[in-house]
Amino acid sequence: MRDGQVTGETPLLAIRGLTKAYPGVVANADVSFRIAPGEVHALLGENGAGKSTLVKAIYGLVKPDAGEMRMLGAPYAPADPRAARAAGVAMVFQHFSLFEALTVAENVALGMEDPPKPRDLARRIAEVSRAYGLPLDPARLVGDLSAGERQRVEIVRCLLQDPKLLIMDEPTSVLTPQEVEILFATLRQLSAEGTAILYISHKLEEIRALCDGATILRRGKVVGACTPREVSAREMAEMMVGQTLTPPERGQPAMAEGEPALEVAGLSVASPIPFGTALKDIRFTVAAGEVLGIAGVAGNGQDELLLALSGELATAPAMIRAAGRDVGALGPNARRRLGFVSAPEERLGHAAVPAMSLVENALLSGAIRRGLVRMGLIDWKKTRAFAEEVIADYDVRTPGPGAAARSLSGGNLQKFVVGRELAQGPKVILINQPTWGVDAAAAAAIRQVILNRAAEGAAVVVISQDLDELLEISDRFAALNGGRMTSPRPVKGLTMDEIGMMMGGAHGMGAAAPEAGGIAHPQVTRA
Repeated sequence: MRDGQVTGETPLLAIRGLTKAYPGVVANADVSFRIAPGEVHALLGENGAGKSTLVKAIYGLVKPDAGEMRMLGAPYAPADPRAARAAGVAMVFQHFSLFEALTVAENVALGMEDPPKPRDLARRIAEVSRAYGLPLDPARLVGDLSAGERQRVEIVRCLLQDPKLLIMDEPTSVLTPQEVEILFATLRQLSAEGTAILYISHKLEEIRALCDGATILRRGKVVGACTPREVSAREMAEMMVGQTLTPPERGQPAMAEGEPALEVAGLSVASPIPFGTALKDIRFTVAAGEVLGIAGVAGNGQDELLLALSGELATAPAMIRAAGRDVGALGPNARRRLGFVSAPEERLGHAAVPAMSLVENALLSGAIRRGLVRMGLIDWKKTRAFAEEVIADYDVRTPGPGAAARSLSGGNLQKFVVGRELAQGPKVILINQPTWGVDAAAAAAIRQVILNRAAEGAAVVVISQDLDELLEISDRFAALNGGRMTSPRPVKGLTMDEIGMMMGGAHGMGAAAPEAGGIAHPQVTRA
């Protein structure tokens, strides 16, 4: 027995033969698994594996075509989320559904079928949030809360329903390591009280630390199950993708002499993005052959930093220098002539034009460095060959280079966008979320190409919310918080506690050690 889970007892939720198809794709095919009361159960799989469809069926958002679900032995077929909540199922979505102009209490009330009087609700929020280690002030505006505090609002809103099953979709994607520890303590408390938790995450070390069991999906089918603490993260990843994964290897960098390849000094600029974050006195240098990893919870200036570095956002003189010259007044095309390439986080609409073909999108950023335009005329044959090269080298799943960008899945468009940039012989590489939405095998391949380009002498700035990714490929590490950036530090010897302090805005050393039962955070010793 562990935390309310009893071997052999009637499962809280049992799913048998669940199938759901959409035109042209079977999202779930004969899926079966079960969750016991008090069990923390992971649902693993790459994007497109069928996880979202499955939890939507459990939460009443979609109706299965076949199969059955049973809750404590009784038939369970919620017609909508209201019916699911009435049966004891609650869900915390990856993207929060909160109104920034309303208070915590007002947001919680909006998610309740029959909310109590405001004074009573505020008291209940305060009581529940304290009892589960998620302190909240009911009167605070949500717009003033951090990402971690906003997640607390979503969780407390669910806890007020007294759920039997809590579904959590990528709950740590917006949290610092310290906030992850707080969340895990809460989930362990809920588990001990008998609440089952269905946990979806791509962070496999967290799965190993938290979960009792795991079901692995691939292309809509259950391909395996395991006890996470008894297998390695790599073994789980290989079950997810169905192949052996090779970690990226760094070659010997071709370090340049003299001036840094990229130098940023006192970068301060207002955000052009509504409700964005202004950049404040950012300073760092990147040498040729070096990878600088920049972490941070979303909304702390990552988009603005990429805009400023790529030339989409003009800056004052002397704030940004490359190869010994001031480039602050240069636009994106002028910087591309100097060897800059960039891949922003927003792939559809920013990195690629949705209605344009892949050939046309290849032209948009590759025209200068790949010589696709001569004397004002587009060389379409050469442009098509460039698009086909990217499609082949990065395993972009598409009918062909004539397909519109919007017709690709998110992961495939990401592979095309990143491949398009890395195939241009870059001297300075700027990438925000390089492996967002791609499967583990493709992510490993992209990271390897990034390291290859660094070994060829490119200076690389990688912005990512995936700490494992940054620690795997970076030479130095920094973090953004509120538009300010910590001083870059060597990755070797850096601990997760120190990273958490940096992400929280602290420039000093020495974070408190995690409480017993938390995730083990060894020092990083990347070769």
